[in-house]
Amino acid sequence: MTSVEPEGIDEQQRRAAFMSALVTEHFVLQSAASTTVSESAGRASVYLSALSSSLVATGFIAQSPRLFVPFAASVIPVLVLLGIFTTVRLVDTGVQNLQYLEGIARIREYYRELDPRNAHLFTAWGRPGTDRTSQALESLALKRSPAVGLFSTASMIAAINSVIAGAGVVLAFAVLLGTERLAVLIPLGLLAAAGSLAGFYRYQGSRFRAREAVPDPG
Repeated sequence: MTSVEPEGIDEQQRRAAFMSALVTEHFVLQSAASTTVSESAGRASVYLSALSSSLVATGFIAQSPRLFVPFAASVIPVLVLLGIFTTVRLVDTGVQNLQYLEGIARIREYYRELDPRNAHLFTAWGRPGTDRTSQALESLALKRSPAVGLFSTASMIAAINSVIAGAGVVLAFAVLLGTERLAVLIPLGLLAAAGSLAGFYRYQGSRFRAREAVPDPG
């Protein structure tokens, strides 16, 4: 598909129109990136609110041992499922945010090339010669590192959700085998929590690696 050059537009007008469109694109990308951050904060708040409400209700229901087990058996799976849904979406918003930041990095690189003598006036991220993912990540952390993924909002929710899953495993086996075997069941719950967290990090890493494998439009 070939573009049609508008008639009667000289090079200066075309350049001015391009800069106007580029600034608009920059603004749109910034707004979209802010939206992903707001959505992640909102979803995390919904999960934490549900968790805190459930813990308060559990504290009241614990006064009745006869009702505690069926209550916990119904609440814990729902919380774990909600946590899984939340973390999956938080990873999605993280990938989307990185995509938008990559677009901003490309535009900033163009800005830097407009006047090489004043390129130092721009902040460090967005430097020419580095790949687009590194440029985007430099806006989120001081340096690119696999450890950056440990401190995301998705990781925070996944860690809490893994603890709940481990507690649910301990409670389930305590009901089946008796509370006198807690010394054996607690390590089992820790293994379940660690396995859940490891599964999350593997999923998060695969999503971001898939994003990095997408060809650069530039």
